[in-house]
Amino acid sequence: MPTVVVTGGSGFLAAHAIAQLLTGGHDVRTTLRSLGRQPDVEQMLAVAGAPHQERVAYYAADLRSDQGWAEAVSGADYVLHVASPFPSRQPKDPDELVVPARDGALRVLRAARDGGVRRVVLTSSFAAVGYGHEDVHHIFDEGDWTDPDAPEITPYVKSKTVAERAAWDFVERQGGSLELAVVNPVGILGPVLGPDLSSSVRIVSTLLSGQLPAAPPMWMNVVDVRDVADLHVRAMTNPDAVGKRFLAVAGQPISFHEIALALRRALGAAASKVTTRTAPAWVFKALAAVVPPVREISPQLNVIRAASNARARSLLQWEPRPNEEAAVSCAESLLRLGIVRTNSDRFPKARPRRGFPQHSD
Repeated sequence: MPTVVVTGGSGFLAAHAIAQLLTGGHDVRTTLRSLGRQPDVEQMLAVAGAPHQERVAYYAADLRSDQGWAEAVSGADYVLHVASPFPSRQPKDPDELVVPARDGALRVLRAARDGGVRRVVLTSSFAAVGYGHEDVHHIFDEGDWTDPDAPEITPYVKSKTVAERAAWDFVERQGGSLELAVVNPVGILGPVLGPDLSSSVRIVSTLLSGQLPAAPPMWMNVVDVRDVADLHVRAMTNPDAVGKRFLAVAGQPISFHEIALALRRALGAAASKVTTRTAPAWVFKALAAVVPPVREISPQLNVIRAASNARARSLLQWEPRPNEEAAVSCAESLLRLGIVRTNSDRFPKARPRRGFPQHSD
């Protein structure tokens, strides 16, 4: 079976991708900024039920340095470049994100080309597709690009756009025989495997823990992490994927209120803290003056961006799970692993393992 490199193996999506590749019989190499994270990855793979962990090789490689990349990718057949910097808060200087995202992608592509890799599948984002447009009611597809110079663009959105543009340009000008396909996921939900939570998953955890007294008038496109990993694997080998972008989106945008209702319906008492209240946009805009996290989301109030998954469905026969299943399975995993506490006995806390948070409150 082919050998596949997955960058950033300790990440949410990367761990699921490794698990699916192992299930498919592949040999896998994965990169970590520090090999001290190897036990964390092994634990996540165990939670995922991945077979044959002995077929995973670990390499130390950082997107900010050339060191380690040649060894990690040399002689491999495919690379899934999943690793990318993601901020806990938006930096004032966009280059703090733009430079490592762009240079890291080019570093991986260069090593892949020189190492004889057949194809790279790059994880980009809907952030590189659907922002900076005057008509937000447009149904976005792979032909759309974010305008990185639009005044409302955040450093993260700019970093994903610049990095993907740079990747396509590199392959066209300097890639040689290296093939490239790109996956552009929306907000990724689905079952978590460990305590490091993405911003999308934190929406579900915030609802579950009762920290949100009312749902804001906000909508998001979502997709299950298992389906995003599956789309990467399909794009890795399908000849029709070469030179194409693929939006990874399950369906129509779902509101925070609809997510809350889905959790209450599916989880019963375990979701007793989930709010069913809503509040108008002006309430959150008033809070934005004094609460920085609310200030960051306020431009997205009452904005709905729809996106099409027609290309992935037609070319790669991709069939994603529904929005509600992605949200509920995410919540179930947060409860099952004890990352979010519940008073219900439906999800007894899993036996503590190293790397998982121990709550004392």
